[in-house]
Amino acid sequence: MKEIIAMIRMNMINKTKRALSDAGINSITVREALGRGKGMIDMSVLKGAEKGYEEAISQLGQSQRLIPKRAVIIAVTDDLVQTVVDTIISVNQTGKSGDGKIFVMPILDVVRIRTGESGDNVLDKVF
Repeated sequence: MKEIIAMIRMNMINKTKRALSDAGINSITVREALGRGKGMIDMSVLKGAEKGYEEAISQLGQSQRLIPKRAVIIAVTDDLVQTVVDTIISVNQTGKSGDGKIFVMPILDVVRIRTGESGDNVLDKVF
């Protein structure tokens, strides 16, 4: 089992939900998020700003501003990971900075609270 977290643009969430649903993935969690990637930042200036140097902080300007994003969280069986990743990429890839990131992490177990059942049977199955 894997947990997939995709950080995507806010305006892409509806297209992403629809594409995942079309691929048979209906169980998702979506959260609002703020963040930024490495972007176009001079790392030496950033390090100076982190140390509190006023000159470096003033040079950063708006570059350290956090951008609103959406975090899409999906738990799937191992056989569905590539389907989910490919679906998210196909909808969100514009080729421009800020398209987002996808993180794939192992899940040791999952338990359905209502019934107490656990393991792969708790997650979506695509038929």
